[in-house]
Amino acid sequence: MRAFISLMLLTLLLLAFHSPASGAAYPRQALIGLPSRHAVEPNESLMEIARRYDVGYNEIIAANPGLDPFIPPTGTSVTLPTSWLLPAAANGEGIVINLSELRLYLLFTTAGTGLVATFPIGIGSEGHETPTGTFNIREKIVNPPWHVPPSIRKERPELPPVIPSGPDNPLGSHALRLSADGILIHGTNRPWGTGREVSHGCIRLYPEDIPRLFRLVRVGTPVTIVREPVKIGEREGRVYLEVHDEGGEVIDYLEKATGILGRLNLVGRVNINLLGEALRMRTGIPVDITR
Repeated sequence: MRAFISLMLLTLLLLAFHSPASGAAYPRQALIGLPSRHAVEPNESLMEIARRYDVGYNEIIAANPGLDPFIPPTGTSVTLPTSWLLPAAANGEGIVINLSELRLYLLFTTAGTGLVATFPIGIGSEGHETPTGTFNIREKIVNPPWHVPPSIRKERPELPPVIPSGPDNPLGSHALRLSADGILIHGTNRPWGTGREVSHGCIRLYPEDIPRLFRLVRVGTPVTIVREPVKIGEREGRVYLEVHDEGGEVIDYLEKATGILGRLNLVGRVNINLLGEALRMRTGIPVDITR
């Protein structure tokens, strides 16, 4: 009976996450999710499609190079970046945030089964970069007021010292305060910033995603923030590579990829031409590079 109840709880949890507009929960393995496509509907932008399928703006742009993000032709088949390799830092329980792909991963266990939930995020803009490092959740806040930092009031002196919870509050409905000074994981009243570098260092989730993450974590949950533009993993005997373009950053993507392949002892199993093409395209989608 206990085993049956555990199975039912796990099934309900998976169903609760299984919708196009929510962060999905997957069995924990190197490659999660499945690639998919969407036919553009009339008057639909890539920004709207991204939110519908719980992916970030930069993710969907990278996966569809050359496609007009604001007025894509009706009927166009859009590639949805709905599969991911876990970051190398995702080797335990807790939250891992990969700034390179603007995505958060939560690793947790339910009914004895290791699961991964993943959400697109907005992060700090140039000059206000989200810090990397190892932290933890120090406080969970429902309907948080926004105590406007002095640096932001200097830029926008019309703002009051405190903005109460509500539709004008940029923290959204829930917030998780980190042990990093001044850094929160929170919702937003500007969902179009999800998947972009737009904040003053905080991590933003879609309004519909933050309550789900909030329910699944506790005070003390570890949070690891990294930059991993190149990720490599195996699934069912195949080798996959996922590459994210860091924009103006000078990065030797080939050196990073070969270094990871060497550490994983996978060099001899890789097709060098497929590797080179994936490094050149940098679509942010896992690519099979098996020899």
